Amino acid sequence: MNDEKQARLHAHLHMLGKVVVAFSGGVDSTFLLQSACDALGKEAVIAVTGCSLSFPQREVQAAQTFTRERQITHFLVDAEELAIDGFADNPPNRCYLCKHALFDKIRALADEKKVAHIVEASNVDDEGDYRPGLAALDELHIISPLRKARLTKADIRALSKAMGLPTWNKPSFACLASRFPYGERIDAKRLQQIDSAEQFLLSAGFRQVRVRLHEGGKLARIELDEEGFALLSSAALRQQISEHFKELGFTYTALDLLGYRTGSMNEILWVR
Repeated sequence: MNDEKQARLHAHLHMLGKVVVAFSGGVDSTFLLQSACDALGKEAVIAVTGCSLSFPQREVQAAQTFTRERQITHFLVDAEELAIDGFADNPPNRCYLCKHALFDKIRALADEKKVAHIVEASNVDDEGDYRPGLAALDELHIISPLRKARLTKADIRALSKAMGLPTWNKPSFACLASRFPYGERIDAKRLQQIDSAEQFLLSAGFRQVRVRLHEGGKLARIELDEEGFALLSSAALRQQISEHFKELGFTYTALDLLGYRTGSMNEILWVR
């Protein structure tokens, strides 16, 4: 089944002729970028990465490393979301505002390079959550080849492993703005606070982590995978995390017993 989906993906990409790929360096966009290169040849592919405070520098560097090692043309664009009107207020359509602004900039670069088609890496699983950013993609005529080929995240990881991509088992990542409850104002200081907290956990050996901000930055709610829960059996490590988070400005640090899950901040939207 995966072979059929991959064949559909390559056929669709081949029809486009030349593409600009929105490239974050994550599992999905890395798979899409490599697939585009395989289907079209590297000379017909341009990768573009948006840079902002909500996108950690480690992710930018990973994207640059991947494209440099494979000699893929790669551009960085300024995509600072805090400059978008209304974004910092963190409304429920925050992702729509962000995607619209980012892909406007990518469209400008594509026009400059005379490339008609822009592709991005949302997959079938993204259709099952609250994703206002997908509406922006539709409005701007951005193509989602992985969705068209009906590829799931599990499919993409399996195919990425078969292709030898280093990201096949990379933990999922979403922009740091997704760590704020809707209506909680987003600012540079708290974005950096969250980034530092997650970087500390990653450096301590955790893989899949989220640090969600609550109570105006007083409370950090940590989401972990099952391996992460096992690591927290160490009382010394729990103490280190608590002390470091207090240094970062959190008064309280809590562990979410349900663990890591995508879009957990959307759960409040369904509460009646």
